[in-house]
Amino acid sequence: MSDNIQTGIQNRIDGMHQRVQGLRDADMYFYNMPVSELKGSSEVVVSGRTMLMLASYGYLGLLGHPRINKAAGDALEKYGSGTHGVRVLAGTLDIHVELEKTIADFKNTEDAVTFSSGYVTNLAAISTIVGRRDIVLCDKYNHASIVDGCLLSGAELKRFRHNDMDHLEGLLKRYSDRTTKLVIVDAVFSMDGDIIDLPALVELCRKYDAWLMMDEAHSVGVLGKTGRGIEEHFGMQDCVDVKMGTLSKTIPSIGGYIAGNSGLVNLLKHAARGYVFSAAIPPAQAAAAKAAFEVIIDEPDRIEKVQQNARIFIDGLQAIGFDTMSSETAIVPVLCGTDEKAYELVRLCQSQDIFVLPVVSPAVPEGLSRLRATVTAGHSKAQIEHALSVLEIAGKEAGLI
Repeated sequence: MSDNIQTGIQNRIDGMHQRVQGLRDADMYFYNMPVSELKGSSEVVVSGRTMLMLASYGYLGLLGHPRINKAAGDALEKYGSGTHGVRVLAGTLDIHVELEKTIADFKNTEDAVTFSSGYVTNLAAISTIVGRRDIVLCDKYNHASIVDGCLLSGAELKRFRHNDMDHLEGLLKRYSDRTTKLVIVDAVFSMDGDIIDLPALVELCRKYDAWLMMDEAHSVGVLGKTGRGIEEHFGMQDCVDVKMGTLSKTIPSIGGYIAGNSGLVNLLKHAARGYVFSAAIPPAQAAAAKAAFEVIIDEPDRIEKVQQNARIFIDGLQAIGFDTMSSETAIVPVLCGTDEKAYELVRLCQSQDIFVLPVVSPAVPEGLSRLRATVTAGHSKAQIEHALSVLEIAGKEAGLI
């Protein structure tokens, strides 16, 4: 048995090594590239070359914002570089409390709780909220952290077709006798850039007495007139029971949060293992996150700019002849089909100093490999037009358009 187990582990190690080495040998490996410098919010320096950044999650261009940097520096000076450990046993800093109040106000909830990463936030929250006798209904394209949280919880997991409210209703009908039902979806889907049908979703959850959890990792700062996310986008308020978000995308820090009623937050602060047994967010990062929410409120032009840039980019790609699938946000898939075509298109773009990366199977279904391009409020119209011109030439050379 031991030899078989060791062989299985070694096979996985060897298999990944062969796949990565094969890509390296073909000059098609683009992951984990060291960035040596950030030049503003739209350019990076890689291997001595300045490249236009089209792979950033910093949708509002807040990375390096002077006000956010100052808040982080002041906190570093006041508290030091870390904490004494977990918040429950080693003490919560006042900056953590201030950050959570800022988040609750921003998301129009009674309270909020922060975690050390966005992934841990979903893992910890879901596995605390539901258990073995419950059922969770998930969109097929939900983020991996949601799926892993469901599996860890022990609840029965059922997945409905992407953004298919008829399929979801069929499942809700089938399991209507369950006492606890939780529906979990992404607000903006991280690989496709499309938006969940919130009005229909809320109607179904209310009809079948199900709780609704929303992952807003890619919608805060992107959707809504003031960037508050999907509820504002649809002109709805207080219709989501569990509001999850990250502090490492639009918010240029690290961590994640759950916002909701005070009872929910109290439960998570005392029973969520990812909170009770994980060290607190470092104070400088907590202060940076708090300041970033304040900047979003004070600089609303950034939200309008990212929405305009997304429209320019999507329309431009479609005019060239690329398939951008159903994206309507700053996440713009450039469909390539095969893994090989995606790698080739990235190679051609990077050779012209466009920093963009491929997403291939199994991260997306076979046949749907793509460039996962993003635009931010930090991009100028001229930069987007330059990127489009490079993509057009590269797309033709790769035989995609």
